[in-house]
Amino acid sequence: MALPEREGMDFDVVVVGAGPAGLAAAIRLKQLSAEKGEEISVVVVEKGGEVGAHILSGAVVDPIGLDTLLPDWREDPERPLKTAVERDEFLFLTKNSGVSMPNLFFPKLLSNHGNFVGSLSNTVKWLGARAEALGVEIYPGFPASEVLYDERGAVTGIATGDLGISRTGEPRDDFTRGMELRAKYTVFGEGARGSLTKTLIDRFGLNRDSDHQKYGLGVKELWQLSPEKFEPGLVQHTMGWPLPNKAGGGSWLYHFDDNLLSVGFVTHLNYENPTLSPFEEFQRFKTHPMIREVFEGAKRIGYGARAIMEGGWQSVPKLVFPGGCLVGDSAGFVNVPRIKGSHNAILSGVQAADAIFDALVAGRQGDELTAYEEGWRDSPIGRDLKPVRNVKPLWSKYGTLVGVGLGGLDMWMNALADASLFGTLGHGKPDHACLKPLSEVTPIVYPKPDGKLTFDRLSSVYLSNTNHEEDQPPHLKVKDMGLQKTSEHDVYGGPSGRYCPAGVYEWVEDKSASDGVRFQINAQNCVHCKTCDIKDPNQNINWVTPEGPGGPNYTNL
Repeated sequence: MALPEREGMDFDVVVVGAGPAGLAAAIRLKQLSAEKGEEISVVVVEKGGEVGAHILSGAVVDPIGLDTLLPDWREDPERPLKTAVERDEFLFLTKNSGVSMPNLFFPKLLSNHGNFVGSLSNTVKWLGARAEALGVEIYPGFPASEVLYDERGAVTGIATGDLGISRTGEPRDDFTRGMELRAKYTVFGEGARGSLTKTLIDRFGLNRDSDHQKYGLGVKELWQLSPEKFEPGLVQHTMGWPLPNKAGGGSWLYHFDDNLLSVGFVTHLNYENPTLSPFEEFQRFKTHPMIREVFEGAKRIGYGARAIMEGGWQSVPKLVFPGGCLVGDSAGFVNVPRIKGSHNAILSGVQAADAIFDALVAGRQGDELTAYEEGWRDSPIGRDLKPVRNVKPLWSKYGTLVGVGLGGLDMWMNALADASLFGTLGHGKPDHACLKPLSEVTPIVYPKPDGKLTFDRLSSVYLSNTNHEEDQPPHLKVKDMGLQKTSEHDVYGGPSGRYCPAGVYEWVEDKSASDGVRFQINAQNCVHCKTCDIKDPNQNINWVTPEGPGGPNYTNL
């Protein structure tokens, strides 16, 4: 069946993704428009059902981004970040004990004093309201599913996905064609491993001169604490147990607002053992003698997970291409040792907007925004990322104990002498190539959840408010199902059922299947973390946007 032509709308700028970077770009463009008397039309499309629905982070926020974008933000009674960091603690855990590391051991850049604790989801909702007040059009629930190009190959906007397509690919009675949103420049702020960003990187060779990207998986819970266990502004981070030395990662515990605790665990996705489960490691972490006490009398009220870009300085791709640019986590601006990226996301949105505004005023469109590309390394973003560029490679190469020590030494050298003993290190293998065959590892056996402190995946996904229309084309696409059986299952033991934090993937015994097992995909559980797209050993799973506003609906995360 031939589909009808899409209807279209024209704007000066289209922004993909209502995250901190995309909204910062939109706000900055409208600020400049008002200051300079230039009329600029800006639209933001967001795949979540509402602004902030798909946003998840720790989050301790460095205010430099907000101070740059909205200098008066602290005076707004509706501001979402009201809890300042009061105490900053770092713990190194062993199985049954641990030690608190004095702050004087750490370079100043790792200090959290002067930062704020809160919900990034709520922060983004607040930014969305500020953007709309300036005249930005925001369309939540409309995933950008396709990049539009002109005859020269320049990006000219995006198309939103069609609605009302059945699981078999046929239009239903409620079928609605997607819209073309055409623009002079298009800003992509999809977050980590964005589906359109992947195609842009491949089409324009944006990573030709950069190292490959590295990733982590952050799994988070929100708890309502008993008042006697709550310490407003307390920020704690841990390394060590339960992860083995060769598997990198760590935790956070942040006290904020009204007796809320943000607790989460990041597992670097270059781990080797295919039986390792980031979700289960997080559950184990909460049982540590130095950690579990805070949960006494508490109630778990939220859950979510998302991938994190960890490559840093040397993995940032070229950010510009004819007709558009990458911002925020699509660009890879997370500072891994600081466990922060929202400040750089906002700053990147501001810098991209400045370059776009100058181009529009000069009468340009569809070209490369060279000012943005050439400026970021000498900006606060570059100054934030460069001193920590070797921490992740050293951690990956030497393990937690030695690698973190060497990384700390390198950060001190950068802080004191603006120099490094190591130059700029590479990241080694991409994360999907790090898994060992099941036959070469000792399988990890995890304890059963108790339903009070530790939980299973399905009860956790329930708290994420995740929902997808069942009669729609699958958004988790397996390229070769035979390869999934002969390699992912037979060689690696089916790691998809372990790395997914939402119970999406299962290898199910099925006597009717030719090999006795069947690869089952519970797509309705997907929280859009995109770990499968990253960690599958054969790069055989492709995550694309689902129909409409499907996915999680995070609150206070």
